Amino acid sequence: MRIAIIGTGYVGLVVGTCFAENGNRITCVDLDEDKINGLKNGIIPIYEPGLKELISRNVDEGRLTFTTDPAAAVKDALVCFIAVGTPPHEDGSADLKYVLAVARDIATNMDGYRVVVNKSTVPVGTNRLVRETMAEFTDHPFDVVSNPEFLKEGAAIDDFMKPDRVVIGADSEKASEIMQELYAPFVRSGKPILCMDPLSAEMTKYAANSMLATRISFMNEIAALCEAVGADVNQVRKGIGTDARIGFPFLFAGAGYGGSCFPKDVRALMKTAEKNDLQMQIIEAVESVNNQQKSRMIQKISQHFDGDLAGKHFTMWGLAFKPNTDDMREAPSIIIAEKLLEQGATVTAFDPEAIPESKRILGDKISYAHDALAALDNADGLILITEWNEFRHVDPSEIKNHLRQPVVFDCRNIWNPATIRAAGLTYYGIGV
Repeated sequence: MRIAIIGTGYVGLVVGTCFAENGNRITCVDLDEDKINGLKNGIIPIYEPGLKELISRNVDEGRLTFTTDPAAAVKDALVCFIAVGTPPHEDGSADLKYVLAVARDIATNMDGYRVVVNKSTVPVGTNRLVRETMAEFTDHPFDVVSNPEFLKEGAAIDDFMKPDRVVIGADSEKASEIMQELYAPFVRSGKPILCMDPLSAEMTKYAANSMLATRISFMNEIAALCEAVGADVNQVRKGIGTDARIGFPFLFAGAGYGGSCFPKDVRALMKTAEKNDLQMQIIEAVESVNNQQKSRMIQKISQHFDGDLAGKHFTMWGLAFKPNTDDMREAPSIIIAEKLLEQGATVTAFDPEAIPESKRILGDKISYAHDALAALDNADGLILITEWNEFRHVDPSEIKNHLRQPVVFDCRNIWNPATIRAAGLTYYGIGV
């Protein structure tokens, strides 16, 4: 099948590459000439494990091409995916100007029937807006489909190739059949393709992410209560996670969620409710708890140093909002670094992938090290923020030998407190 993917951000690149890997002919479109030239030369603008190799193979085999010309791509495709950003307005609502601009481009350049697929995360009702926008610019027949993505950064290729489910929101049987044919190779293991109306498909994306965000904030509140009463949140997690009705995913206490999806989608869902004269009390609490959680470790750091961080120097291990990505959107590391700086401390950071992105966001406010141990030299404490695998099995005696003061603040509970303390380090975790 010939497919145009308009937008070469995180979603567009992964989706286009994975479709190409299954034999489709994919044209990825972006107006950013530097990005397209880079992709043509093997420069991948994001870090996602395995993506660079897949892109290279499918480009070499002629199934995946990149262009800045949307007209040619649309004319060559039966299915056109909209995969551009929907950045939040200040009030939390999603900005649809890029989505609707692409809809106009598709309508202007199509020369026959097209299936237009909303792959961007969009508010409930966007399918209708895209249809109305396109109808102003073309007399050719078309169908608009809502097809939300459920990709976890760091595991996106596996998520796409082996999905838990595929959600297709379509009013047209023809479009639904085309989409089912497109996705059939990915669900041979028996996972379902769920066909529903577009409004329900759009809502499914926000509901799923908000439910996962709720589990994270719930566990962070339980962690705070564990600290107050002397319980261990790691043991509590095992106690409730073994209940088949609950399960273990997204039950880890930590520094709060970040990234491109959860913060934006939670706020957008609240905004949708507001526009419909409803209040999402649980979701509002999820957002509030998450904002507070990003500062909780700062309180522990401040208390350890008797409220005086002026002149102290800290090491941060991890900058990305989660491991196996360089994404720092709404990452706890940003809040922690800024609050340390506000109180007169200095920071040296190390992250395997996110240092270039951190330099774009934080500039020279903090310094950077070339490896994890080098970042520790002369620091008054280590703050573990992102649970990269290479941080999990470090020798605590090595950490102690590099630090000026032997204290670690584990924002992800990845270390055994007894092991850390046995090496002569003071240990602080979340909920332990």
